[in-house]
Amino acid sequence: MLRGKVFIPSNDGSYQGIGGVNIFWKGTTVGVVSADDGSYSIPISNESKELVIKILGYKEDLVEIIDLYNYDHFLTEQSDELDEVVVMKRKNTIQKSYFKTMNIVSVSSDELLKAACCNVSESFETNPSIDVSFSNAITGVKEVKMLGLESPYLLITEENIPMVRGASQVFGLSFIPGTWVESMQVTKGVGSVVNGFESISGQVNIELNKPISDVPTFVNVFRNNMGRNELNFHFNRILNEKLSTGLFIHADQRNEKHDNNNDGFLDSPLVEGYNIFNRWQLTDLERGLVGFFGIKFMKNEKKGGEKFDTNSLLNKLWLSEVKTERLDASFKLGYVNPNIPYQSLGFQMAYSNHDQNSFFGIRNYDVIHRSLYSNLIYNSIIGNTMNKIKTGINLTYDDYEELIDIDKNKTERIDRSVGGYFEYSYDNTTNFSLTAGLRYDIHNNLGSFFTPRLHLRYQPREKTVMRFSVGSGRKPSNIYAENQEIFSTGRKINIINNNGRFYGLDPEKAWNYGLSFRQGFNMNGNDGDVTFDYYVTDFENQIVVDWETEGELSFYNLNGKSYARSFQLEIDYQLTRKIKMKTAYKNYQVNKQYNSGLKQNPLTPKNRFFINLDYSSDANEKGAFWKFDFTLNNVGKQRLPEHSGLSNLLGMSPSYSLFNSQVTRVFSEKFEIYLGGENLGNYTQKTPILSSENPFSTSFDGTLIYAPISAPMIYAGIRLKL
Repeated sequence: MLRGKVFIPSNDGSYQGIGGVNIFWKGTTVGVVSADDGSYSIPISNESKELVIKILGYKEDLVEIIDLYNYDHFLTEQSDELDEVVVMKRKNTIQKSYFKTMNIVSVSSDELLKAACCNVSESFETNPSIDVSFSNAITGVKEVKMLGLESPYLLITEENIPMVRGASQVFGLSFIPGTWVESMQVTKGVGSVVNGFESISGQVNIELNKPISDVPTFVNVFRNNMGRNELNFHFNRILNEKLSTGLFIHADQRNEKHDNNNDGFLDSPLVEGYNIFNRWQLTDLERGLVGFFGIKFMKNEKKGGEKFDTNSLLNKLWLSEVKTERLDASFKLGYVNPNIPYQSLGFQMAYSNHDQNSFFGIRNYDVIHRSLYSNLIYNSIIGNTMNKIKTGINLTYDDYEELIDIDKNKTERIDRSVGGYFEYSYDNTTNFSLTAGLRYDIHNNLGSFFTPRLHLRYQPREKTVMRFSVGSGRKPSNIYAENQEIFSTGRKINIINNNGRFYGLDPEKAWNYGLSFRQGFNMNGNDGDVTFDYYVTDFENQIVVDWETEGELSFYNLNGKSYARSFQLEIDYQLTRKIKMKTAYKNYQVNKQYNSGLKQNPLTPKNRFFINLDYSSDANEKGAFWKFDFTLNNVGKQRLPEHSGLSNLLGMSPSYSLFNSQVTRVFSEKFEIYLGGENLGNYTQKTPILSSENPFSTSFDGTLIYAPISAPMIYAGIRLKL
C-alpha cells in the first residue's frame, strides 16, 4: 500500500493539503481521490510503476514509484510563459469540484472575510448559493434560504454534527462567530444519509478552526456606525507532537439606539453577548488516531421595541427581550488502520443545552432544548478503492420544554430516534461516480421509515460535468421555535388540529430532485466556468404558515400541492490576473396550497441577480497588498400577504438593488485593516413595522419585511495574526 499526502502552495509560502486530487497508476483502473486534508492511500500495482497525479488548475505530474511505501507530492499551479512574463493564478475562495459526486460548493475563510462577517448568518452576502434576508424588524436576525426554502429545511451541521436545529433554528447561525470558521461546505439538494434524515433542500457544514493549523494568536476588533462593537481572540498552542489546544473568545455589544424611520421603534436591538470555546486536538499518526474534544458556552441578550423616550411614562411601551444561554460539548474520535488505511472507524458525540427566555410585548416564548447526538461510522472498500462503503448507526435524543404566548401554555415533548445507514460509492477515477445511500430510522413520534438518496456524476470531458440527485427527507414540526417572528405581531395564532404528534400537526416530508451542469472554458487566456442548476422540492406534507388574513396567523397541514422549483445560472470568470467575477441569476417558483387557494410563497422573490467583483493587487517587497470587493444583489418583486398597511403596494413589493463593498489593506501576513459598507445605495423599507402607533392591536406586525430596514452600515476593523 502506497500512502502519502498531496500539497499545494498557499499565499504565505507554506503548503497545505488539497482534496479531490485524482491519483492512479498509469494504464490501469486502480485509482483513488485524495481526502480533504490531501491524504491518500492506494494499493501497489503490479502492472505499472508510474503514478499519475492530477487536478484541474495544477500541472499533471507523472511520478515513477520504485520500492516506496510513503510518498508526499507537491503540486505546482499551471502557468504559461511568454517573453519571460509569468501568468499567475490565485486560489478561488469559493471552489467547485469537477470530481465530487455531490454538488458541493466549498467556501474558504478568505471568502467569509469579504463581508462584515461578525457571525455566520452574515457571511453569505458574497455567496450566490444562499439567499439572506431579514425575518422581522424587532430582533434584526438574518434568515438564510436555499433553493427558495427557509432554513428549517436545511441541515446545518458543525463538523458534520447536526447543530443549528430545534430551539436554535432562528438565532443559531448568529451565535457562531465568523472568525471561528475555517471553511464551509454547501451541498445543494439532499445530502448524505450519514448525516441524518432531516436534510431536504441542502446542507451547510461549518468547519471550525483547528488548534494545530490556526495561527498561535489571532485578534480581530470590529466597530460599525450603528454602535456595534465586536472582539475576537484566538489562542492556540501545540503542547507536544500529539496534543494541541485552542481557546476562542468572542464578545459583542450594540449600545446605541437608532430610529431612522421615526416609527418609534429601534431599527436594531441593543445587544450584549459573549462566546467561549475551548477545544483539544489529538493526532497520533503512528496509531492512526485523530480526536477532538470541545466545550462551548454562549450568553446573549437582545432588547428591542419602542424607544424609551418616544412615549409618555403614562403609556405602556411595547418592548421585547430575548435572553439565551447555550452550552455545547462535542467529542470526535477517528481511527485509521495503519496496515489497512482504507478501513476507518469514527465516533461522534455531542450534547447541547439551549435555554431561551423571551418576551415580545405581552407575548412570551420560553424554550429549553436539551439534545444528545451520537454517530458511529465505519468506512471500507469492496474489492478495490473504486468501490467504497460507509455504514453505521446513530442515536438522537431531543427534550423540549416551552412556555408559549400570553397565557404561557406549557408544552413538553421528547423526540427519540435510532437509525442505521449504508452508503455505497463508486468512482472509476475518470468520468463517472455515484453515491447511493439508504437509512432506516425508528422514531417515537415519526414512526419507522426508510430514507433513500442517490447522487450521480458524469464527466464526459475534463471541464464538463453533469450531476443528478434524488432523495427524501423529513423533519419534526417545531412551529414556534422555527417561526419566532410570529410573536413580533399582534395576530391571533390558530392551530388547526389534525391529531398529529407535533402540536396536533403531522411531520413534514418532501422529495428533492436536482440536475446540475458545469462547463469550464478559457477565454483570452483566463479561466472561467458556467453552471446551470435546477432543483425541485415536492412536499408530501408541509406545515403551512398562513399569513393571508390580517390580524390572524394559522398553522395547518398541507391539503394539496406544495413545491419549490429553483433555477440558477452562474458564471465565474477570471477577468484579469487580479480581478475575479462571480455572477448569478436565480429564478424561484415556490407555491403552496393555502385554505384560500394555491399561491406563491410570500416574501420570496421570483427573480434575483447577483454579481461580485474581487480585486487583489500584487504584493510589494514587504508582502503588503490591497484587496477590494464589490457585491450587487438585485432582489425582484415579492408577493405580500394582505394587510391594510401595505395596501398601497397592491400585493407586490417593489424590486430593488443592494450594494456592498469592502477594502482591505494587508500590511503583512500578521497585520491588516479593513473598511466596508452594506446597503450603500440606502434602499430601505419605508414602513417595516405596520400599525406601529398601535402596537397592542391585532393589526400590529413587524414581520412583513421585504427590504433592509436600516440606513447604510459602515464598518471598520483590524486583524492581527501573531
